[in-house]
Amino acid sequence: MSEMRRQGRVLRFQSDFFYVFSDGVLVSCKARGKLKTRVRNTDIIAIGDFVTFEFLPDGSGIITDVLPRTSEWVRMMTGMKIPYRQVLIANLDQVLIVFAAADPEPRLRMLDRFLVICERQHIHPVIVINKMDLVDETATKARFAIYPRLGYETVFISANDPDAGERLKSIIVGKISGFLGPSGVGKSTLLNRIDETLALKTGEISDFNKKGRHTTVVREMFPLKEGGFIADLPGIKTLGLWDIQPEELDGYFPEIRPLVEKCFYSDCTHDETEVDCAVRDAVSAGTVDPDRYQSYLRMRFGDEEL
Repeated sequence: MSEMRRQGRVLRFQSDFFYVFSDGVLVSCKARGKLKTRVRNTDIIAIGDFVTFEFLPDGSGIITDVLPRTSEWVRMMTGMKIPYRQVLIANLDQVLIVFAAADPEPRLRMLDRFLVICERQHIHPVIVINKMDLVDETATKARFAIYPRLGYETVFISANDPDAGERLKSIIVGKISGFLGPSGVGKSTLLNRIDETLALKTGEISDFNKKGRHTTVVREMFPLKEGGFIADLPGIKTLGLWDIQPEELDGYFPEIRPLVEKCFYSDCTHDETEVDCAVRDAVSAGTVDPDRYQSYLRMRFGDEEL
């Protein structure tokens, strides 16, 4: 590698500028034109990417290449003329999926979509339920009880709790983590509890529609004082599934997956019209949660867009 060429990790993306962390310095870079023309339906560079870059005379840089990714968290971006594969974060160990217990009201079918994407992309999910100070603890834990039963690590927390930061530190220190979730659930506030030096901007819930406002407006990753990186990402309103065919969807529900081979028909869709369906029998018997089953059906038959 030449003296002017370096390697670093992309920590921030905003308005076509990538901020690359290398040797303790953050360098403002743009992508070389050849990189932009490689593929037009996906993000060539994402936060978390390891890249090579060259310094320019003014101290900025030009990204020359992107190193192979070990993992990536991907969704299909809606509202585009062509299907677009949006890479929210690359080379991560886990994602913390943050929902509020209330204000805004949690949408469990959206949470199920987050989990399906994690299953598809082999990324460890941690469910974080924030704002527990606003609700009845027993009733809320019962509402989310299906997730720990399925093996998903679930943390119930309140950003107002002085111990909130320490609880989350035990999960993220030394790892590359992404904070994902809808707007207004308190992601930035929780990050400030983890590391007060971040001083991230926080916001309130809109009284007009009780939906969260976008506090985080750029994709950004921060090095933590005690080791590791954490990515704060804008609140997600839509969550399209990328590279998941309807017929394979049952493989990404851990409670449904082992039942598929027990269905009479090998191409069973597990909907209300199927006969001798082990999944429907399990729903009737109470061993598969009916709400999760409805999430599967809505994703499988595409009648719900999130």
